[in-house]
Amino acid sequence: MPSLRRQRDPEGRMSLGDHLRELRNRITISAIAIVIGGVVGWAYYERVIDALTRPLRDIAAQRHSVVNINFAGMTDAFALQLTTSLFVGLIIASPIWLFQIWGFIVPGLTSKEKLVARLFVVAAVPLFLAGCFFAFIMVPKAVAVLLGFTPTGAYNLQDGSQYLNFVLKFIVAFGCAFLLPVFLVALNLIGVLPARAMLKGWRPAVMIILVFAAVMTPTPDAYTMLFLATPMVALYFASVGVAFLVDRRKEEHKPDWLEVPDDQASAL
Repeated sequence: MPSLRRQRDPEGRMSLGDHLRELRNRITISAIAIVIGGVVGWAYYERVIDALTRPLRDIAAQRHSVVNINFAGMTDAFALQLTTSLFVGLIIASPIWLFQIWGFIVPGLTSKEKLVARLFVVAAVPLFLAGCFFAFIMVPKAVAVLLGFTPTGAYNLQDGSQYLNFVLKFIVAFGCAFLLPVFLVALNLIGVLPARAMLKGWRPAVMIILVFAAVMTPTPDAYTMLFLATPMVALYFASVGVAFLVDRRKEEHKPDWLEVPDDQASAL
């Protein structure tokens, strides 16, 4: 496989072809990692599907009614197992594809930027997994609210593919939402987003977070939305605090000659 290091011209620029080739290589690496993780998910499919469908069985026990997933087509069971296995692979391979995302964003990957990339993955993976875990806890609540509209005495047989797509997207959305502070701090480290700009824009940031939480949570109750929005807001302000510490350190190590006006000679 070609090297992922970006080839630059003498002026430090890259051609569009170089960008596209690097993007292709990083997508390939991420896809291979997800497929390998999917093999593990396939091996433990029974345990995974049991955990994901437990909210339906709990509701069935409470109502003494029929609530479960249904396979309408002959190939639905196979498709469901394949989708669930790849979902498990996506979580297992999160250190790989998160590193590939950051490696593509950071231009050039100098020695300093490689260190930032490693720190990015170290922080991003636990946050992504924490978001997935929070969502897994909220799935029974979301399922109970949505199925609460079922008329008394009616059976509630969920299409297996639709139910799993709902649950898996719900979990991945929470995981991706928890990556917000890592991207903010990473952009601050490379000088794209100053801490003061982040603090100044906290009002629109909170509004965007609330809108995102309302869109990504499928239940109509405000409880589920706030469950996602509250940690995101807290993580946003935590990232602002970290960004201020980073900016302060940059100022302390900033050379004096950078402050000299353009029309004066510096000590350099």
